Amino acid sequence: MARLELKSIRKSYQAAEVIHGIDLAIEDGSFTVFVGPSGCGKSTLLRMIAGLEEVSSGEIHIAGRRCDHLLPSARGMAMVFQSYALYPHMSVYENLRFGLVNQKTPKAEIASRIRQAAEILQISHLLDRKPSQLSGGQSQRVVIGRAIVKEPKAFLFDEPLSNLDAELRVKMRSEIVALHRRLKSTMIYVTHDQVEAMTMADRIVVLRDGIVEQVGAPIELYARPNNRFVAGFLGAPQMNFLDAKVESVGASGIRLSVDEGRGILEAAVRAAPELVGRPVTIGIRPEHLALSPQGPLQVRPSGKEFLGADTILFAQLQSGEKITGSFRGIHDLASDSTTSYVAEPRYVHVFDQAGLALPALQNWRDDYGIAQGHSRQ
Repeated sequence: MARLELKSIRKSYQAAEVIHGIDLAIEDGSFTVFVGPSGCGKSTLLRMIAGLEEVSSGEIHIAGRRCDHLLPSARGMAMVFQSYALYPHMSVYENLRFGLVNQKTPKAEIASRIRQAAEILQISHLLDRKPSQLSGGQSQRVVIGRAIVKEPKAFLFDEPLSNLDAELRVKMRSEIVALHRRLKSTMIYVTHDQVEAMTMADRIVVLRDGIVEQVGAPIELYARPNNRFVAGFLGAPQMNFLDAKVESVGASGIRLSVDEGRGILEAAVRAAPELVGRPVTIGIRPEHLALSPQGPLQVRPSGKEFLGADTILFAQLQSGEKITGSFRGIHDLASDSTTSYVAEPRYVHVFDQAGLALPALQNWRDDYGIAQGHSRQ
């Protein structure tokens, strides 16, 4: 296990800089997920930590020791890739053994490590099979087992579940989280899937265009995004963004006109008096909307999705702005009908013209009824 530190890390390909001076600390024993859209630099950053990409400038420290000048084999880390990359002519046992033989590990220790890894991953009965005889999930367990037997300081996962079907991805997510709890090892996991990030991590690093937008616990980033990008990237269905104007500022928050002045919403955020009369953007997550006969958001339904326990309603305000609501149970509204929504002030996010979130009046834990020390879901 190890603590990792990235200090002013930059990566350039000739004149194009893709990583822009990242400073980041990854705590010993944490499960940290790098998440962001394609091209944001998350895999490049992981490969620099592993030593598979050269650092253009900056320093990488592992367990207090600078390592950005070391070969990958000397860094004490194990990487799990998207592709299984198992040797097809070798059995599972031989695939697990291969790296240890190259490291000249004693035979008795090799057998012990393989046995322990096989028990942890429940693949003991597969050790004599060839990769062609394995399912996708079994192959992924073998790849993870190949990393475990190395007893690394840190595990690095580069979108390891992207080749699996949806049902198996869900199962493997829980298995990797259970593995982390058992091994208590430092793990860094790269994914473009925000659902994977929210369900697996105890700490999320949101990246965009080679910079870190926000770092924190999953629920913290969900409840208090620093900016509009993070707010829109995390959460499914995506947060609703509506044009608004600040009508007044007070000790209990601010009042905003929405839908081109047809409705008034309140938000429990801090704002300077100078903001009165200025345009802002409000954000409301679909699940924080509530149906209300006298709600300030008058909408006309345009479509719906039944998900069993929940119904997703798609609608439009009179201004033409689209808004999505997520409601418990079954709701069936005709497309020619009208209804209205309301949202509690604590769940109304406000973003200034630069896209930065205005600070909330109270701690996000209080809004969501979460006790201190219980930020991981």
